[in-house]
Amino acid sequence: MKKIELEIVALSHSITQTHSYAVVLGEVNGLRRLPIVIGGFEAQAIAVALERMQPSRPLTHDLMKNFMNAFNVELMEIVINDLQEGIFYSKLICISEHDTVEIDSRTSDALALAVRFGCPIYTYDNILESAGILMEDNNKKKSSDIPVEEVSETSREELSKMSLEELNTLLNDVLEQEDYIKAIAIRDEINKRK
Repeated sequence: MKKIELEIVALSHSITQTHSYAVVLGEVNGLRRLPIVIGGFEAQAIAVALERMQPSRPLTHDLMKNFMNAFNVELMEIVINDLQEGIFYSKLICISEHDTVEIDSRTSDALALAVRFGCPIYTYDNILESAGILMEDNNKKKSSDIPVEEVSETSREELSKMSLEELNTLLNDVLEQEDYIKAIAIRDEINKRK
């Protein structure tokens, strides 16, 4: 299968869900986005690396990078290689002097290491197809009859009562507002109907 390169385009806090964050990966030279819900500690680990902060003591992912560097192991890439029941699975592709090794990893940990090593992030088309969100071209934005403020109060039950056209319009509006947590719920409702 052909790998598709992704980049981190946003790290978003959920207003509606305490301690939930979404890291949003965007297709390089494409319009698809892959939002992944992660916990607070994982979001902090990614944010610290993205902002190039230097904590006084190394965080776990900094320790891991230091350990790998000490033993001449380099992280070449990460691959988000599977999606089962809403959970993403990833592999770290590492090389040493004599070997290439694939190591199973939580996706949030893999992303935190990818930022620290500056290595590429990949996934496969089937994962983007099932869990991704297609962003519209800026020239084709639609306006919604549903105010975005009401979206934060919309429950899954209310989403299930909406038409597919209303869901798609609402999805575009919440993406414009960068509420990726709500976008995930809307995307899941759309996918349930397919």
